[in-house]
Amino acid sequence: MTTLENIIDRQIKRWELEKKKREEEQKAQAKDIFPGPVITVSRERGSRGSYLAKKLSEKLNYQLVHREIIDYMVKDTGVQRRLIESLDEKVESDIELWVEGLLKGKYLGKSDYLYHLVKLILTIAQYGETVIVGRGANFILGLNRGFHVRVVAPLDKRIENLIAYKHFSAAEAKIAIEHGDKEKKEFVRTFFGKNIDEPSSYDLILNTANFEIEEALDLILKAFQSKFRKSHGS
Repeated sequence: MTTLENIIDRQIKRWELEKKKREEEQKAQAKDIFPGPVITVSRERGSRGSYLAKKLSEKLNYQLVHREIIDYMVKDTGVQRRLIESLDEKVESDIELWVEGLLKGKYLGKSDYLYHLVKLILTIAQYGETVIVGRGANFILGLNRGFHVRVVAPLDKRIENLIAYKHFSAAEAKIAIEHGDKEKKEFVRTFFGKNIDEPSSYDLILNTANFEIEEALDLILKAFQSKFRKSHGS
């Protein structure tokens, strides 16, 4: 197995164990299609959003699923089958209906990338306790499912971050930011018909130029806990 395959295998095993434990604890309760909280992180290039997502997953002891893992899972039908087969038939049926509703009227290309992406994100959300980075996950789940963060920063701060943490030159940092931001915006517009910068698509927009990482984590956690307390009526 490659390193990435090992990571995915460990993630799936952990999801399966946690799902089994949850089911044992909640046998008397009605099942919810999305039982566990999920956090999505959308980020501008150089805003330190990926690092923030990593620290957030560590603090919550959640699994971290980033773009590379998502794209691998979307392309690997064996991984998808393994994830879906561990769900009960009712939940699997609900997810199929949810996918059909989201994609109604959309043209799917020969690769059917969007279909598999949507189904994968909805399946991961079923397992819960996961931080999902990028790939328009917030647009797939919607504001009623999960907690959605957009991480931003001014251009000069993002250039400074890439110089400091990625050892880019100023010129390389500027090009990387322009390319990264353009790719993300086009991806969201092409697949979801949305503007990635629309504030109403997120629960929280965080400017990392104004906060240290630990401060940013505290803000996210407070807002996240507040939303889920309210959604559970406590």
